[in-house]
Amino acid sequence: MSAYRDISLSDNALAVLNRRYLVKDSRGRVIESPKDLFLRVSNFIAEADRAYGADDNGVKDTASRFYDIMTSLEFLPNSPTLMNAGRPLGQLSACFVLPVGDSMDEIFETNKHAALIHKSGGGTGFSFSRLRPRNSIVASTSGVASGPVSFMKVYNAATEAVKQGGTRRGANMGILRVDHPDILEFISCKRDTAEITNFNISVAITDAFMQALERDTAYPLFNPHTDSVHQVDGQSVELRARDVFELIVDHAWATGEPGIIFLDRINDLNPTRPSEVIEATNPCGEQPLPAYDSCNLGSVNLGRFVLDPLPSDYTVSRSEEGIDFDRLGAVTRTGIHFLDNVIDRNRYPVEEIEKQTLRNRRVGLGVMGWADMLVKLGLPYNSAPAFELAEKIMAFIETECRNQSSELAKTRGRFPNWQGSVYRDENMAMRNATVTTIAPTGTISIIASCSSGVEPYYAVAFERNVLDGTKLVELNPLFEDTARRMEFLSDELVTRVYRTRSLADIDGIPDGVKALFLTAADISPEDHIRMQAAFQRHCDASVSKTINFRESATRRDVRKAYLLAYELGCKGVTIYRDNSRPEQVLSTMAEPAPETVVSRVKERPGVLSGITEKIRTGYGNLYVTVNTRDNLPFEVFAHIGKSGYTTMADTEAICRLISLALRSGVPVQQVIKQLRGIGGSSQVFANGAKVSSIPDAIAQVLNKHFGASGHSAPPPGSAEICPQCSAAMRFESGCFTCASCGYSTC
Repeated sequence: MSAYRDISLSDNALAVLNRRYLVKDSRGRVIESPKDLFLRVSNFIAEADRAYGADDNGVKDTASRFYDIMTSLEFLPNSPTLMNAGRPLGQLSACFVLPVGDSMDEIFETNKHAALIHKSGGGTGFSFSRLRPRNSIVASTSGVASGPVSFMKVYNAATEAVKQGGTRRGANMGILRVDHPDILEFISCKRDTAEITNFNISVAITDAFMQALERDTAYPLFNPHTDSVHQVDGQSVELRARDVFELIVDHAWATGEPGIIFLDRINDLNPTRPSEVIEATNPCGEQPLPAYDSCNLGSVNLGRFVLDPLPSDYTVSRSEEGIDFDRLGAVTRTGIHFLDNVIDRNRYPVEEIEKQTLRNRRVGLGVMGWADMLVKLGLPYNSAPAFELAEKIMAFIETECRNQSSELAKTRGRFPNWQGSVYRDENMAMRNATVTTIAPTGTISIIASCSSGVEPYYAVAFERNVLDGTKLVELNPLFEDTARRMEFLSDELVTRVYRTRSLADIDGIPDGVKALFLTAADISPEDHIRMQAAFQRHCDASVSKTINFRESATRRDVRKAYLLAYELGCKGVTIYRDNSRPEQVLSTMAEPAPETVVSRVKERPGVLSGITEKIRTGYGNLYVTVNTRDNLPFEVFAHIGKSGYTTMADTEAICRLISLALRSGVPVQQVIKQLRGIGGSSQVFANGAKVSSIPDAIAQVLNKHFGASGHSAPPPGSAEICPQCSAAMRFESGCFTCASCGYSTC
């Protein structure tokens, strides 16, 4: 094997590898270096070549090429492969879909299979559309069915009880067809974001529904148990499409869920049609799969393929954008070779999954570092040239992937289900039924030090926890280089960038720089969708992408985005309106390991300043004192006059808990949101506002003085707190991900 290249990793990448990927001994001590990790993965995956005639030298050569594309950070496989290749667990795939049949045996057999998948590090998707509706008669017991949502809650509880090998938490996708009789209950089932917390949910939209929506007519509901139009008291049941659509829009606006997938479009473009029907996707929605199928994923880091600097004599026409297409093509082909090998080296958690996976040999090569590439090329994310380049880049990758899969088919054979696929009619030999998927890359993009997936930057600065508990603000390295070169970098600027997330209103930054370093909040929902659609046109599976909305966005804005996504050919949509569900991650955090410190309580200085305000309550005058540190609320005291001992004790307890939360880094907005509106037995009106209780009164004081501008660690629009390191979380591609430690809800 050739000499191994040195590995250049950022401090943040090293921290993530140490926490989540590198091998540890029985006492939790890291016993593997990053180089050892990449050697372990490349050597293990290359061994698959032996089954196709490679000798020792051939396997070493393949392992060397795999090692090179990973350690150059030009390509990385999905997390389970990095974690488990060459280790006892041996489960290398991220994406699975399981069937949910309409019997107790089938329902709980699938629940068992899901638990095995979660334990091995994978995520699962389910369609509950085959379950009979709630209150249907069950002939075998003379009872009534509890319906799809009730069994989602059963699966959710099982997921909560299973830890994914100590490195990944369980994630699920629950899908229900829009014509299922329980669709209204399903749409509303996560209105309380503390419910069904281990599921993302999406409504499967049909073309018939979209036609009824366009005509503003009703559409029939379909009972999967009777295999006919749903009836109640002998009457066929219909719903007005517009009413259902508005309910989806309302809930998505309020909480970000449900998402939607365009089911007929997915099946019309499924390469294994007509032999297989797809009903569900993986947890983030980018990988539609038939029952029991799986897919292993990998991503090329587009930012690494920009010719920097571009040679003045570089005249090859296809590199006129400043992109090294030759190297991109070579890495893409090696990536497909790698992913095909993963299928053979994988240890599958369920026998049915192994059989189905080997029938189709689906792989999904995608991209990350897209925002980095655009900055290096001088193209704003929301510009027409950027949309055009997205389509060109993905068309190139798709062609290289298919050509490589076709070459592998010549020596390794076509995927067994080839006869039942579209490739038979095209007379195209293929080793893999699908070759391209654009996945969320929340954690592997941290390792690669690049932007996530095809998303714009979430922020130009973020907070990172270093080993001694110190919190540092890190700048996007491309922005930092630009600011140093153009001489506008300062500590004050860094603080302002971190506090505001967007650069738009920050003085001292040239307009041209602002135009390049756009964040998700700067880009209109329409342009988010245009970018997703551009990549979708040349992607076998789907595109994981979040359509971001400002907090001020209306339901009408969400409605327009959904319709545009359908019009432009997207296969699904995930939206997120800033601050629409700030407490969700706090309610869904996985239990930390015993040695994990979830929050760090700041010590109280000897002297603090603050304000005291009197507010009239039903229990008497309440005096609320809020002391601050660094202009942020740090502790709260309250005294309630002329009240009983119990009321005073309760007030003191509330204030102690509020103070603990504030000193632990919980944003004051979250404290306000939890306390505001709590009811009590003695409500009064004070200063024109209703005071419902003592907690409500304290919330009103906090909101008056700190609600608009006060926040602890996270920047605006990112009030979620990482349960492992207490840093700010970001919502991208359907997942909350921590940029500091790599924790992800997917």
